[in-house]
Amino acid sequence: MAITSSFNIQIFIFPLLVVLLCTQSSETSTSITDRFTQCLNNQADPGFPISGQLYTPHNSSFPSVLQAYIRNLRFNESTTPKPIVIITALHPSHIQAAVVCAKTHRLLMKTRSGGHDYEGLSYISYLNQPFFVVDTFNLRSIRVNIEDETAWVQTGATLGEVYYRIAEKSNMHAFPAGICPTVGVGGHFSGGGYGNLMRKYGLSVDNIVDAQLINVNGKLLNRKSMGEDLFWAITGGGGVSFGVVLAFKIKLVRVPPVVTVFNIQRTSEQNLSTIADRWIQVANKLDNDLFLRMILQVINTNGEKTIGGIFPTLYLGNSTALVTLLNKDFPELGVQISDCIEMRWIESVLFYTNFPIGTPTTALLSRTAQGINPFKVKSDYVKNPISKEGFKYIFEKMKELENQMLIFNPYGGTMSEISEFAKPFPHRSGNIAKIQYYVTWDELGVEAADRYLNFTRMMYDYMTPFVSMNPREAFLNYRDLDIGVNNHGKNAYVEGMVYGHKYFKETNYKRLMMVKRRVDPTNFFRNEQSIPTLSS
Repeated sequence: MAITSSFNIQIFIFPLLVVLLCTQSSETSTSITDRFTQCLNNQADPGFPISGQLYTPHNSSFPSVLQAYIRNLRFNESTTPKPIVIITALHPSHIQAAVVCAKTHRLLMKTRSGGHDYEGLSYISYLNQPFFVVDTFNLRSIRVNIEDETAWVQTGATLGEVYYRIAEKSNMHAFPAGICPTVGVGGHFSGGGYGNLMRKYGLSVDNIVDAQLINVNGKLLNRKSMGEDLFWAITGGGGVSFGVVLAFKIKLVRVPPVVTVFNIQRTSEQNLSTIADRWIQVANKLDNDLFLRMILQVINTNGEKTIGGIFPTLYLGNSTALVTLLNKDFPELGVQISDCIEMRWIESVLFYTNFPIGTPTTALLSRTAQGINPFKVKSDYVKNPISKEGFKYIFEKMKELENQMLIFNPYGGTMSEISEFAKPFPHRSGNIAKIQYYVTWDELGVEAADRYLNFTRMMYDYMTPFVSMNPREAFLNYRDLDIGVNNHGKNAYVEGMVYGHKYFKETNYKRLMMVKRRVDPTNFFRNEQSIPTLSS
């Protein structure tokens, strides 16, 4: 009887303890949020009140504000870590207040521009610390000056908006950046930024001439006041490790009034292995005006798996010149005049995003992504040609796994002429191509995600003999937490050496750590793969 009574008491006490603990946790979270928001209201410029830009989980609009710029549904689950506050900044003083108050209350700060970061690190955290998000989507001013061929672009603008505003002023100007119009400028530019013009004009960061940044002390700096080392770091090393970048001044580039595009498709039955073998030999050696991608993916034909190849292309010239060039250097592709479409450069952006021919260029102003699914991306660099037999083996492995897509982006041209030390982005001369491994799926939930993540990792492992080594290089803007996660504990420096060497190589990574130690010695600006200080 005594045992039964004791057991009943334990049954009663345990849920009571759970309730008390949960209540205390809730009260603690609420009190932190209250103190933080009060600090923000006190610190913000009275002429630009911040209260209307604060969203906590108690606001009915919080879910929609959080989800509006989530581009990877892997990170839109109920179990995904959520911020305690979202600040939709309207003015630099809002960000300055956020920095000051976050330091006071020891909160982790995340900065989001377009939400396309592949591991969701601009709006989630695994660092076991309360965090908040500064969302810059309202800070999207674009001021184009055709006379001096520059533009000031705030980091909340999208690439589509940048392209549209340039084209409003000139059909002869463009900017080298990505093909997805809803990508935010902030993360894209600060991590490197590449696209169809890279072989002609290099990366986005190779064409940035100034910047505005809020530092760890809440001060607004430009290139002159921040110094060349910090400017170098935020143009390719990722701005979020060093501060909050508000705007970039970009140098526009010139394009002809007519460019040519095509999107040829071939299959294994059409000698795709031969075409792929030739592509890997010549893609980085073709004329600098030509950017010729190769996308390999598994397709089903009459219930059987095969490999399809897609070759989307931009040429800064007319179709006759393009066909002549490719028939000479890449006859295996079999390009004909009938495959080619001539258009303005701004229209080629729509073409590459799979908009129908004739779509008004105003479609580039939409901030709504065309399709959102769970996905996983990894990256590699190819330094030596892959043989025809090698491609056949790759094709077979792709067919064993589900939903595999390998996107080969050609290097060479101007990319090979710029020093690997000019910017933190080091992947220059000696690279034939970058590979993006892309797997997407429709099913939601952890089990489906784990299955497809495993497929991606298996494909990545299989590709080891064909790609760079010591280190096996990777692209910062294809953030990949498989590489190693910085928990900012005892092994932060060691873990950083793993992903730091892959993203930046040794010399650039060491320089980034030196800049970090000087401008943010307490490591306030941090995430799971940020630049640690040398003493971390």
